[in-house]
Amino acid sequence: MKILLLHDYGTPTGGAELQILSLREGLRERGHEVRLFASQAMPVEGYAQQADYTCFGTTSKAQVITQTANVSAYWQLREVLREFQPDVVHIRMFLWQLSPLILPLLKPIPCVYQTAVYKAICPSGTKVLPDGTPCKFSPGLACLSSGCLTPQSWAVLLLQFQLWQRWRGAVDQIVALSHGMKQELEQAGLSPVDVIYNGVPVRSPRPSLTQPPTVAYAGRLVPEKGVDVLLQAFAIAHTQVPDAQLLIAGQGSAEGDLRQLAKGLGIADRVHWLGHCTRAEMEDRFNQVWVQVVPSQWAEPFGNVTTEAMMRGTAVIASAVGAQPEIVQPDKTGFLIPPGAVDALAESLTQLLLHQDLAEAMGAAGRERALAHFSEERRNDQFLALYRRLQARYAPTSSSAMHSGVSST
Repeated sequence: MKILLLHDYGTPTGGAELQILSLREGLRERGHEVRLFASQAMPVEGYAQQADYTCFGTTSKAQVITQTANVSAYWQLREVLREFQPDVVHIRMFLWQLSPLILPLLKPIPCVYQTAVYKAICPSGTKVLPDGTPCKFSPGLACLSSGCLTPQSWAVLLLQFQLWQRWRGAVDQIVALSHGMKQELEQAGLSPVDVIYNGVPVRSPRPSLTQPPTVAYAGRLVPEKGVDVLLQAFAIAHTQVPDAQLLIAGQGSAEGDLRQLAKGLGIADRVHWLGHCTRAEMEDRFNQVWVQVVPSQWAEPFGNVTTEAMMRGTAVIASAVGAQPEIVQPDKTGFLIPPGAVDALAESLTQLLLHQDLAEAMGAAGRERALAHFSEERRNDQFLALYRRLQARYAPTSSSAMHSGVSST
C-alpha cells in the first residue's frame, strides 16, 4: 500500500511528531511504501528535518497568515500527489503550518484525519477558556470576547476555521485519540469518529528501584499542565519523605514562575530542572523514578507521557481528566486525582514514596497494561485496518467498472 502522511512538522520534537515518525517507520517495516509531507518549520532548533517532502513553514509572526493559507503547501502537495499517487492519505496535524488549502487536493483520495488536539472544533485547539473552565461556545465572537484569541489573530483564525468547515468533506474518517475526545468531537457535529490510541515503543522494563525516592514530570511548562500543583503537593510530601527528589523535564513560558514557586516552597534544592530532553534522554533519566505525575488541568486528548511511563514500568499519578481515566487503572497502575487537588496529590505521592513495594507493583501492572493496549504495533494494526476499509469504500464495483469500459479482472 502507498500511504502519504501529512503533518505540520517533520522534526522529532513533540509527541505528535514522534507518533507520526514512528508510524511511518512501523508501516515501512511491514512492507508498505510510506512517505511524510511536512513544513520546513522548526518548533525546536537543532533537530534534523525527517520529512520526505517539505513546503514552506515558519514559527515567526507570519505563521498567523500561513497557517490559514499556505500557498506553498498547496502547490508542493499537488506535485507530491501527482508523483507519488498514494492509495491513502493520513493527516495528523495541518492547522499550524500546512493550512486548509491542502484539503481540496485530497477529495479524490481516501483520507484520514487523526486530530491530535481540538483544532477541528476550536480555533485555539484546547476547548478551554482562559480561566481554565471548559469552553461550551461555538467558534465565533465568543473566541474574542472570552479572551481566547487576540483581536489581531481572531479574524485570521476564524477564517481558517471556516475554510476547514467548508472543505472538511475531503476527510472520510476522523480519528480521535480517546473516547473522551470522540465525545467532544461528536457533540460539536463531527462524524464519523473512530478511536485509536497513540502507540508507545516497547522497551525493556526499568531496573529495580533504588534510593532516593524520586518523582518525575515531563511536558511543557505552561499553566494548563498543572506543574504548580505538583510543586505544592511535592512540598507537602517532602515533609514526610525528606530525601525525596523531583525531576522536571520540559520547557515553557511558566518556567520562571515555577522556579520561583519552588524556591518559595523551600524545595528548590530538591527539584532538578532538566530542560528539553529527547525521548532517549528522558527514558534514561527516568529509569529510577518511583512515580511519574501528570497533573494536567485541562482535558488533554491523550497523554503520551502516561503510556511511556507505564511501558517503562513506572507508577503514575494523573489528573482524572481527558484520556487519563481511560489509560490509568486507579489503585492498580497508579492513582487518579481531581485536577488541582493539591492535598490529594500530596497524599498519593507520600503513599508511593514511603512504600517502594507499592511503587514496584503499580509500575509492573502499568507495564502489562501498556503492552496490551498502547503499543506501537497495536496502533499500526488499527490504522492499517482503517486504511483498508477506506480503500474498499473507494474501490469501483464490477458494474461501474464494466460501464466505464474497464475490465474488473
